[in-house]
Amino acid sequence: MSRSDKNVEQSGNPKPNIPWNVKLYTRALSCIFDASFRPNVSLNRGLVNFFDFKASPSSNPLNGVASSDITVDPSRNLWFRLYNPAPAPTPTPTPTGSDPNDVVAMPVIVFFHGGGFVIGHANSISVDKQARQVARELRAIVVSVDYRLAPEHRFPCQYEDGFDALRFIDEMDGPDLPANADLDRCFLAGESAGGNLAHYVAVRAGEYDFKRLKLLGLIAVQPFFGGEERAESEIRLSWGPTLRLDMTDWFWRAFLPEGSDRDHLAANVFGPNAGEISGVRFPAALVVIGGFDLLRDWDRRYYEGLKSSGKEVHLVDYPNAVHGFWNYGVRPEYCLFLEEVRAFMQKQMAK
Repeated sequence: MSRSDKNVEQSGNPKPNIPWNVKLYTRALSCIFDASFRPNVSLNRGLVNFFDFKASPSSNPLNGVASSDITVDPSRNLWFRLYNPAPAPTPTPTPTGSDPNDVVAMPVIVFFHGGGFVIGHANSISVDKQARQVARELRAIVVSVDYRLAPEHRFPCQYEDGFDALRFIDEMDGPDLPANADLDRCFLAGESAGGNLAHYVAVRAGEYDFKRLKLLGLIAVQPFFGGEERAESEIRLSWGPTLRLDMTDWFWRAFLPEGSDRDHLAANVFGPNAGEISGVRFPAALVVIGGFDLLRDWDRRYYEGLKSSGKEVHLVDYPNAVHGFWNYGVRPEYCLFLEEVRAFMQKQMAK
């Protein structure tokens, strides 16, 4: 697999190697989409929620990670699930003169789930598993934000929720904020629509003076961007294997303001209607793309747009990766991805 800033072309294998259980899962999602997402951009939310199984928070560590739910704004049901890894076992005796009860500070990752701005929640089983694994493997406090969903809540509601959650974290005090949470080492992360959301939260954060929080990096995994022009990867991979072009079109119609097209600044981040960010404080970014993801070309344009704007940005390209490989835990890309993120975070924290 490729490393940062290297574009490795697809090999002779014309199809991705997808585990059978992922194939069944994505086919089921396609069936739910066809049954629930109506042509008039209304949604059978009850049917979607019926198949969206939830996980409860766990005050006692589950798989090495405890979790709790914290309300940001009850008026709009804005909340997040906080994941705190249990202390790692100490392999050697405590050094003389040190306090064995001293906490080890951990970086904070503010995470936004995917789902086209339409489906998914912070307590969805798949999202909960995803955030818990990241907290455990990367030894980080993970804050998984449950933002409002379209079409009931359109742009810019999701961006407002994301930024307000970040500001809330900056102002947290008392027992809700773990003593080992190091707000001087904070990262934004998001998958698919969550990667889009993380970008715009980073832009807004660059114009805001936080009290304690210091944003060091952005991790955008197959971020959901687009435009009126059909990219080559959209045409070539329009029917999957895990994300269809008609799905992305529906998501944009549900999320963007009524009457907008896909060149809206929320979709086409460096398109004709986008704002200039060259003068905006923006954290170093890690952009992850997949060879069998129809968003591939748009994600590469995003990487190139950040680079042209003078931002520090690194690209990771997995030729065999499908859209959502992180969520599905598809190996070996998933394991390589965690190592890439670990190296990226360590590099930014060492500066």
